[in-house]
Amino acid sequence: MEELFNGVKEFNTADYKEHESLFRDLSRKQNPHTLFIGCADSRVVPNLITKTMPGDLFVVRNVANLVPYYRQTGEYLSTTSAIEYALNILKVENIIVCRHSHCGGCQALWMDEKEFESIPHTRHWLELSSKVKNTVLSRLGSDDDEIKREWMTEQLNVVQQMNHLVTYPGVKERYRRGELNIYGWYYIIGTGEVFNYSRKYQAFEKIT
Repeated sequence: MEELFNGVKEFNTADYKEHESLFRDLSRKQNPHTLFIGCADSRVVPNLITKTMPGDLFVVRNVANLVPYYRQTGEYLSTTSAIEYALNILKVENIIVCRHSHCGGCQALWMDEKEFESIPHTRHWLELSSKVKNTVLSRLGSDDDEIKREWMTEQLNVVQQMNHLVTYPGVKERYRRGELNIYGWYYIIGTGEVFNYSRKYQAFEKIT
């Protein structure tokens, strides 16, 4: 914890001072242009990857960067409410669904049922990717290459969550009118490369 406390001190004396006018402008309001839906993984830092400043991104992070189907309910829905707020109150212009390499959440899709005994809520949460698992199984067939399976699971998961976004009220209409852009990214941690999903070619293309 000492490292974190020292980090706060350095932020106050260096980073804050460098961008003091920006923080003062942001003190009472925000106007982010992009909703960034990413994984809670500690290796994924949205502002670092995109080189953005405070106020640019409205960030939602959860295990495996999943987007629940929109539904009316009395339950407490963190990710759904954050997306709803970004769309209807902040009026973001872009949504990025960002997956990353070697994701523990995607790997967990292939765990044995017994391994989920201590994380039942995680097991239930990952059911949002059940279609991805089924698609991977159908495409791989008898091929048991774990690396290929991991890569395919992670990338197909991005596309699946992009499809889930369309279930939110007004998203399809805003997208068709050109008022909302939806992007799917795949970030490779070891190389720093980021690939953007092309709907035209149904493939991920490196951002250069």
